[in-house]
Amino acid sequence: MEKPRSETGLAWQRFTSDRAALAALWVLGALYAAALLADVAAPYSLKDESREHPYCPPTAIHLLAPDGRLIGPHVRGMAMAYDTFRRRVYRATPEVYPLRFFGKGEPYRLLGFLPFDRHLFIVDAPGRVYLLGADSRGRDIFSRILHGARVSLTIGLFGVIISFGIGLLVGGIAGYWGGRVDDVLMRVCEMVMMVPGFYLLLALRAAVPDSLDPLQVYAAIIIILSFIGWAGLARVIRGMCLSLKERDYVLAARTMGLTDMEIIVRHVLPHTISYSLAAVTLAVPGYILGESALSLIGLGIQDPYASWGNMLAEAMSIVRIQFAPWILWPAFFIGITVLSFNVAGDALRDAWDPLLKGRGEST
Repeated sequence: MEKPRSETGLAWQRFTSDRAALAALWVLGALYAAALLADVAAPYSLKDESREHPYCPPTAIHLLAPDGRLIGPHVRGMAMAYDTFRRRVYRATPEVYPLRFFGKGEPYRLLGFLPFDRHLFIVDAPGRVYLLGADSRGRDIFSRILHGARVSLTIGLFGVIISFGIGLLVGGIAGYWGGRVDDVLMRVCEMVMMVPGFYLLLALRAAVPDSLDPLQVYAAIIIILSFIGWAGLARVIRGMCLSLKERDYVLAARTMGLTDMEIIVRHVLPHTISYSLAAVTLAVPGYILGESALSLIGLGIQDPYASWGNMLAEAMSIVRIQFAPWILWPAFFIGITVLSFNVAGDALRDAWDPLLKGRGEST
């Protein structure tokens, strides 16, 4: 006789049957893996620049030498010139720079603590390899996107973890205790939700001193985004707890002498996790966009440190976009990340929704 599946197993089966959701998970997994191994995958560091190659277009990878011989993957030299309209152009030169895989380059600390100097691919100086082109200071956009992913992707995760905890706790207390406690906490939530999110974000960031170092700015942005995002989740959790506190297992816990806080943490909040996970997954894009907006207008991560938001600051001129459209690559990665989180979150919510409705917990 086949063993009946648990609710979690049924929800996971529904989720994995959605091909779009699985594709979104693979995309997110690849992005986070690239961020984790950015030092290895990126041919250059954050501060490596070549002022001789501003706005250099993406580099072509060749297999044949200029004379037609097969010599393996390599890049050609690049010389900057100006056309008759005084526009900057790059022309290939006869120099050949072999593309070395897992070659020795600028040293770094792998995963933050292991001394290492190998890169996935690299070319010897003075050659340059720009898979996605270069910015105004000749910095490799591909390398900066990988390093910037560490900021843009992790801010979303850390932000929702903090707001997730605050929202669960506040919503659980308000829904379980009710009465005056519920009224006070919900009025606080409404006050936070009443202010437009972006303006509140700007006001809170303006209160943070400009003298902070990049790590402190990173932490400040996480705290600010978390402060904005917890109120909506708390209201939903409060509604679920209003019904959960009348369940038999909660009444049994009361008769056994458990304190109210123990009942909330051990018997009420765990039954809201299924909804909360879906809500949190859908909330991550908002944190990523919030950080990108702050960095775009100069209030977030500052140059030379990279985030996808401050990399887009160069794309605020239509003239630059016209002559160097590759500076829009960070916008593509922001878009694909937000889309993947939304697809995965929708699928996760749809997978759990039948079970929540069956238990009378759907919101």
